[in-house]
Amino acid sequence: MIKETALYAPVKAFLEAQGYDVKGEVGACDIVGCRDGDDPVIVELKLGFSLSLIQQAIARQSICDDVYVAVPRKPGKPFLKALKENATLCRRLGLGLITVRLSDGLVEVHLDPAPYRPRKSKVRKGRLLREFARRVGDPNTGGQTRVGLITAYRQDALKCARHLAVEGVSKGAAVAVAVQVPTATRIMAADHYGWFERVRVGHYALTPKGHAALDSYGTGAAPEDGGG
Repeated sequence: MIKETALYAPVKAFLEAQGYDVKGEVGACDIVGCRDGDDPVIVELKLGFSLSLIQQAIARQSICDDVYVAVPRKPGKPFLKALKENATLCRRLGLGLITVRLSDGLVEVHLDPAPYRPRKSKVRKGRLLREFARRVGDPNTGGQTRVGLITAYRQDALKCARHLAVEGVSKGAAVAVAVQVPTATRIMAADHYGWFERVRVGHYALTPKGHAALDSYGTGAAPEDGGG
């Protein structure tokens, strides 16, 4: 059975090759490396990514800035996925990330410790704020699954569906005016939910699936209460 101590010799040799004097189990630290004129380097060892490993490394940041986590490198896509995800986490926390291939002792530094400077996406922020502004009421419970969420788009589609359920076949432009959804024709033409069918040019009717959706989401809720 592999033990964490199997990581020690390769990491020690790697740091020594860079001029560090390296010692194991100094205080609460798995590995400490010191080099004249530099702050110490601390490496925490684990047999796999875990919350415990991250918590230990964060605790070591109270000692110095150069803190790394080191895990064995494993074959296969699941490990590569975990490596990518944990590299992102380490970057946000200002931690370094090392893997060790135990078959030959190869040490790879995937990430060096550095202050995290998040890059904000104006596009994603704008999309978020537009959705917030367009959504009527607060129809979803935070934490629920994504399936069946009431988005602003779905609310607009439900308004169109309610109108067709009452009025029958209607012209897209008329629906847009009646329910105050300027994109009504586009929504019914795209028919993402299977609720609408075009019966002739510019005119739409509600499908059985559309009637079922109204039953599911409730036909009596007024648009302004967020019941859509």
